[in-house]
Amino acid sequence: MEKLLPAQDRLLKSKRSRLGGEFRGKFFVILCAVIMISATIAITIFLGTKGLQSFTKNGISVMEFLTSAKWNPTDKANPAYGVLPFIFGSFAVTFLAALIAAPLGIGGAIFMTEIAPSWGRKILQPVVELLVGIPSVVYGFIGLTVLVPFIREHVGGLGFSLLSGMIVLAIMILPTITTIATDAMSSLPNHLREGSFALGATRWQTIRKVLVPAAMPSLLTAIILGMARAFGEALAVQMVIGNVRNLPTSILDASATLTTIITLNMGHTTYGSVENNTLWSMGLILLIMSFAFILLIRYLSSRRKLR
Repeated sequence: MEKLLPAQDRLLKSKRSRLGGEFRGKFFVILCAVIMISATIAITIFLGTKGLQSFTKNGISVMEFLTSAKWNPTDKANPAYGVLPFIFGSFAVTFLAALIAAPLGIGGAIFMTEIAPSWGRKILQPVVELLVGIPSVVYGFIGLTVLVPFIREHVGGLGFSLLSGMIVLAIMILPTITTIATDAMSSLPNHLREGSFALGATRWQTIRKVLVPAAMPSLLTAIILGMARAFGEALAVQMVIGNVRNLPTSILDASATLTTIITLNMGHTTYGSVENNTLWSMGLILLIMSFAFILLIRYLSSRRKLR
């Protein structure tokens, strides 16, 4: 049999083992943080450097790039590099999708947390979260084969339109909004409900005047996260939106977004050419918008504490 060590030696060995485990854990966590921060900084520097070459190296005007509605980089005689239609298309399809998905997602969250019995949430929430695992190409293919012909035959237009893009995106971001909104509603303390009921409020009055205002920062965060995903989506939108260069005048008109133009044209340009640099500039705009969404989420998160 192995001889037992004295109590003092066992204590020192246990302490050294504990300190070694803490050091390894701390080192691993710090290493992961350094890798994440380094990757973010590297991507930002690389994309910023490439995106600014259109203005510093090729002499394209920033105001013309952002405000002109003409995009024809292949015209050797009179090339045009205006991305206003694509910026407008990105914002239009994102906000319109949020207008559809936000009420549905928040309503579904309220139903699962405040109205449905316990078994209802156990069934409904996995069904909603199942939509997250569906690839975007599947959404786009269903939109291309089902939604586009339906809009063309029953609503009007070519079918390839902002309407098709916003519906596909709304379905895609619905699980994100619903899941975060559900967590926000379920995390509210019960004394809010009990206090409201004690004052004679009905369930709907409690939901509308107490619970929803209390969870509003988190609900807005859910909407912003959904919009951030919608703003950067490319493949599904590309298959149903039409990908034209003109500014749309209605939701039945075809349009394009920054992501769809990048994915369509990047493989057909020469690395370092003017058109290639303008596509990198579009990517820089997407990065800036992503930072804006993150800052907005951080601001809303700072207001989550109940007053």
